[in-house]
Parts: sequence; structure tokens; C-alpha cells
Amino acid sequence: MSMKLMLIILDGMGDRPSEKLGGKTPLEAAQTPNMDFLAKIGISGIMDPIAPGIRAGSDTAHLSILGYDPYEVYTGRGPFEAAGEGLDLKHGDIAFRCNFSTVDEKMNVVDRRAGRIREGTHELAKALDGMEIDGVKVIFKESVEHRAVLVLRGDGLSPKISDADPHDLGPIHKVKALDDSEEAKRTAEIVNEFVKRSYEILKEHPVNLKRMEKGLMPANIVLPRGAGVVPRLESMEKRHNIRAGAIAGVSIVKGVCRLAGMEIIDVKGAKGSADSDFTAKIEAGMDYLKKGDMVLINMKAPDLFGHDGDPEGKKNIIEKIDASMEVLKDALDNTIIAITADHSTPCDVMDHSGDPVPLIIAGKGVRTDDIEVFGERAAAKGGIGRIKGGDLLNILMQLAGLSEKFGA
Repeated sequence: MSMKLMLIILDGMGDRPSEKLGGKTPLEAAQTPNMDFLAKIGISGIMDPIAPGIRAGSDTAHLSILGYDPYEVYTGRGPFEAAGEGLDLKHGDIAFRCNFSTVDEKMNVVDRRAGRIREGTHELAKALDGMEIDGVKVIFKESVEHRAVLVLRGDGLSPKISDADPHDLGPIHKVKALDDSEEAKRTAEIVNEFVKRSYEILKEHPVNLKRMEKGLMPANIVLPRGAGVVPRLESMEKRHNIRAGAIAGVSIVKGVCRLAGMEIIDVKGAKGSADSDFTAKIEAGMDYLKKGDMVLINMKAPDLFGHDGDPEGKKNIIEKIDASMEVLKDALDNTIIAITADHSTPCDVMDHSGDPVPLIIAGKGVRTDDIEVFGERAAAKGGIGRIKGGDLLNILMQLAGLSEKFGA
């Protein structure tokens, strides 16, 4: 009889020992009775999300954990951001991440995030969406705060172009082709024209006129970056014959899962922030497993504190997430539960690192080891050993009785 699969990913949870925490990592310093319980009744190990020493992004790590080779299918972050925002993408579309930004009359960026604009971006996006440039359709949608996504749909396009976003203050960058193809040259010209038109349209937009009246930065230009062609991913159902769902508060993770053919489960309070309703996410995951075979639940919050260099805050948010896991004990009879991270974000580094992440797997029939707590150094001594992210799904599926035999 097959079982269900729940994969909980604490984004950026892996860390290094911190002097501020007495030489412990945030996970080791945190009080985590529920994850410790799962470690005690299950089996532990460490995992390189992609490969040893590779500094994984959340997008490439999730692709790897879901069984896709990121070196083969990853074309850039833009397509996954766009898919995460619910855009109906087609194979061959070119997608970009974008910022609503503020420039002066000389096209110098004075604020990359337009004063971290929070309101009015839907109206601004509507003013840009649907335009055509040289026979190419522009699809544009706002995301959270200053973020947005751009999709170009048409023939003769290429993702091999540079960014308009300078990633700093100063002159905006003219987009250039990164190879000698006519497609790349044409795409660069189209993006440059889009940036120009965005300024012409947005600088006089009522939303921005009101912002300036209030002394706020106008969102008077759009700066695209991270061009990528939308990949063709074989669905999880076709690859593994399972019905899979995903719960996440951030677009990039939702986009990876959507392009993998997974059902995106909307949960009230799932914000991708420190004030997300973690219990609601887990309960929604358990509810989904009444009909589905597997659910992935992403908890973004630990990563935020890692980037902020706040080990105490990271410890506290891990404790808050652990408290939400009390209900998992009710699922152990029919569910294989795995808890891990997509990458390490050490507080001392304030960015992703290539350190392996801790992993626990618990459920009926799982071989156990002697590990009784969940932490980086404890997990390294566990019975799983050290694996790559691309191995995880195979391990979980065979434990749940969902995998096919290879050979006679």
C-alpha cells in the first residue's frame, strides 16, 4: 500500500556556527521539539541541493530537489518569476524579472525600487501590458512591491541579452546582444524600446503624479533583467505518475512548481515573509494529501534573516516554524515526511553558500538511526549520509511505495 509524501523546505535554513549564538547555528540553538521528535523516530543526513560546493539559488535548488537537472533546464530566473505570478506561458516566450524604478531626466537611476512602492503598481502595469513592439507582444504584470515580470511573445527572439537594470544607482544600461545572432540583436532592440516607452508612459501617469505630490519617489521606468526562455519541463505526473501540489508564498518557487505541472495551492496567510501563517500552510498540505500523492511546502522566512545577518532572528523564526509542526504527528501513519532546506544562507555571509543542508525523513517503515536532534552537525552523523538534491525524490518515492522497479 502506497503512502503520501510531504516535503517541507525551510528556505535558507542551513547556516554556520555563530559567535552570537555561542558557537551554534541558528537551527542548533533553536528549541525545536517537533523536528527533534521527527529526527528521533526517523533518519537524518545532509544534502547538497545541487552538488558539493555549488551555491544554489532557490530556483535551481528546487528544480534539483524535484528531480530535474538544473544544468539542462535552467535558462534564467525570469520565466519562473513570470510563471509564479500566474502568467500563461508558452514554450519559447522570453521572460524577465523587472523593477519599477525611479530615474531622473538624464536616465540616471536614483532609486532602484521606487521608494519601495507598495500601492498603484497594478494601474501602472495595465498602462504597459499589451503593447506591441516590432510585431512582438508585450505581457507585463506587477508582482510584490516594486517587482514585476515582463514576457515577450513572438518569433525571432533570444534570451542572450544583457540587463537594462544597472543593479546600482547611476545610468541605466543599454541592453546588448550577448552573441552575434540576429535574434539576440533584435531582442535587445525590443527591450530597449520597451524601457524607453515605459518611461514615456509612466512619468506622467496619475499614480506617479500623486506620489510626487506626496514627496514620494515616482515609479517612472521599468528595468528588466534576468532574461530567460521558458523551458519545457516534463510534468511530475508524466515523469513519476504522481499528483503533486505546492504551497509557497514567493513567486520563484511557485513558478518552478507550476512549470513542473504541480498544482499551486493558495493558502490565506502564506506570504513568503516572517509573519506567514506556517500552521495554515501545513494544514493545507495535509488537506491536499487527501486527494494528491505529494505536496511541497516552502517556508521562506529563515532565508530572510540569513540575508539580514540576524542569527537571533533566524533562531526565533525556526522555533516559530517548529511550533507549527505539532500537527505533523497526526500524519505519520500514512505520510512520509521530509524536512530540509533548498540552500544554506549563513548569517555571517548574508548570502547563499555552498554548505550542505540538514535533512530528516520520518514515517512508517523508515529505517532509523541514533540521531535525536535536528541540526547541521547532528544530521551529518545520520544514517542517510550525504546525498545530492537530485537523489531526494527517488529516496522519498521508494519509501512511500510510489516508485517503479528498475529491471526484472
